[in-house]
Amino acid sequence: MVNDDGESSRKRLTRRAPGWAIVAALAFNGLSSAFMYTLVVPLQAELPHLLNASREDTTWVVTITLLVAAVATPISGRLGDMFGKRRVILILLCALILGSLIAALSQSIIGIIIGRGLQGIASGVIPLGIAVMRDVLPPARLSTAIAFMSATMGVGGAVGLPMSAFVAENYDWHMLFWMSLALGVIGFVAVWIVVPIDTILYPGRIDVVGAVGLAIGLSGLLLYVSRGADWGWLSPMALSSVAGGVIALLVWGWYQLRVDEPLVDLRVAARPAVLITNVAAIGMGFALFGSNISFPQLLELPADTGVGFGLSLMEAALCIMPSGLIMMSLAPLSGRLERLLGPRVLFMLGTIAIVIAYAFVLLWSSEVWHIVIANCLIGVGIAFSFAAMPIIIMRSVPANETGVSNGLNALFRSVGTSSAAAVMGGVLAAMSVPRNGVGVPTAAAFATCFWIAIAAALVALVLTFFIPRARADEEYTSMPRR
Repeated sequence: MVNDDGESSRKRLTRRAPGWAIVAALAFNGLSSAFMYTLVVPLQAELPHLLNASREDTTWVVTITLLVAAVATPISGRLGDMFGKRRVILILLCALILGSLIAALSQSIIGIIIGRGLQGIASGVIPLGIAVMRDVLPPARLSTAIAFMSATMGVGGAVGLPMSAFVAENYDWHMLFWMSLALGVIGFVAVWIVVPIDTILYPGRIDVVGAVGLAIGLSGLLLYVSRGADWGWLSPMALSSVAGGVIALLVWGWYQLRVDEPLVDLRVAARPAVLITNVAAIGMGFALFGSNISFPQLLELPADTGVGFGLSLMEAALCIMPSGLIMMSLAPLSGRLERLLGPRVLFMLGTIAIVIAYAFVLLWSSEVWHIVIANCLIGVGIAFSFAAMPIIIMRSVPANETGVSNGLNALFRSVGTSSAAAVMGGVLAAMSVPRNGVGVPTAAAFATCFWIAIAAALVALVLTFFIPRARADEEYTSMPRR
């Protein structure tokens, strides 16, 4: 095992490019991997016709990406700690390229689902990129770089949605996958050329049993969250899914505490700062994806329903896009605020901004610009909170846990986004009125969604008060002190 003694280890790293180029290459891949979540959103309504399949089957085109991403992210984080973060990032990008190629050449739903699953593997690029930055950047620049990388989680979807809408409206739908393939190739070349080869490695064995157990447990829970509304929350299939997931995770946790080299060191994950931050991450993921579910529908519903604004998909996407640009532009400010106030306070500010955003849209939602303002406030909240979480995590874990710990944090955010998709979708479907044979959500349905999002953000805000401050004498921290 290689001990990381801070600055001396960092000096041993091969530097083939300036720091800004490394950050740019990693951030580009973060944007590309986040873009995969919204890549097929413009096609959702047309997928049954395009793929000659039932609507229930075509929902897997979206669900499989979220499911694979949640399972693969912590596993890829552990592999990065052991075998090199750069090497694992390149492998993840190969999966993205291969998945895009399979989907681009497929006419059947099976090929599309396989391709979309491989695309989901690339989500591990973001937490691994943050861990790479921790290894190669000087402490003075680290906070801003991490904020920039963290912002890509929200920016990729917000900016990518209008790109997907434009391609879907003007070209053959397979062009979306050719576009994602091109992004993967560009990202692979950028990492190969710019990102230095790891010299800080923590060799060990691969915990195959732990990886399989985690995959089974998470699959059961996330299937219940993402498909429960379609199956029926109390149906035998749904209940067996959630029960199987819970049992598998309990057995997995028992095994992880007893194996010599676990996939996830649960003793580290249970440290108060890590555990509380990860639980709060569920609320922030919920708040982010909740707006992605509710705001576009509100903007696109016909104006004569008395609820919507009658915008096209492209127009709605352009209204959502500013929040992503705000997330990216606030990265330097997030880094400065973290250095001035600390990550815990920055996290609080982010959750407060989310609460204000949803409260604003509850009070004012009669004009399109009201929705744009609320979504921009959500962008501020996500920028601050997503920048703070990796720093809190890395100040609470040893250096050999940076990849997997950031991966776990991304996993908890994925649980929040998946929950938002299920809950918001269920509320809007349940509180609908028939119109030309189609259910149209009521104003009360959207208000209920906003109240639920406020509750999730408030829970996250309360949790931030219980995150302990990192002490200067803590030796296990992997975050360099300034």
